[in-house]
Amino acid sequence: MWKWEADGQAKAVVAILHGAYENHRWYAWLIEKLRLEGFHIVMGDLPNHGVNARFSRVHDEDFKEYNKYTRHLMENAFSYNLPVFLIGHGLGATLLLHTMHKKKYESAGIILTSPWLQLKLLPGKLSNALTSLSALTANVKITHEITFEKLTRSVEGREEMKDEIPFMSVVSVKWYRELQQMMRNLVLLPKAEFPNMPMLVMTAEKDSITETKQTRNWLHQQEFTEFQFKEWANCYHNLFHEIEREEIFVYIRDFINNALRRIGYIIE
Repeated sequence: MWKWEADGQAKAVVAILHGAYENHRWYAWLIEKLRLEGFHIVMGDLPNHGVNARFSRVHDEDFKEYNKYTRHLMENAFSYNLPVFLIGHGLGATLLLHTMHKKKYESAGIILTSPWLQLKLLPGKLSNALTSLSALTANVKITHEITFEKLTRSVEGREEMKDEIPFMSVVSVKWYRELQQMMRNLVLLPKAEFPNMPMLVMTAEKDSITETKQTRNWLHQQEFTEFQFKEWANCYHNLFHEIEREEIFVYIRDFINNALRRIGYIIE
């Protein structure tokens, strides 16, 4: 777990959960933008992601490890005794929703970008058939054909994703089963069971990885008293690497500052 602290008195803490197959270095731009705005940032790498991914050729980690990591990340953020905002992207958004439903942390606000509630791009041509087979197929490996070109149309954004940590998108059937189960549970969750707190959900119009209509439907079925939805025209899945990311950041910053004002903070 890493922490980047604002210069001087911080307004709040932002905890970030990255997406599948990514690592925290992809978020260097966002981390610095938030820090300069007066926020502490807490972030790490999901299990078997980042440096640890160098020693593995397939994602077959148990989702219980993801959930444990997510709780640990949040507890680190709340240790500052400041308002906490949670940002989750892709799979990170899904894990955030799952943990908030189970633990109901008192967050000042939640920001989701391109959450995985239903996949449009499935791993492996036979993935649906494989996941219906017996447990003997659990270790079968399938490839999730996600490329940098599918994540962003920004050349600069693609360059930021390229580092010495390999981009590994091969998963086991067991991993995919667990992902499907988590997404299904969230979509079918009784709306009254999710904690009511400020929510900003952003999707990309040209996302080829997730079904954005499912995300919109899920949000509108909830009973949030305060929420915003924004679909960014022409954008691909990774909004923080897109051409419009400066405008996207301003949208997030304003959401956070408005939430802080409503709980009594003076924002200059």
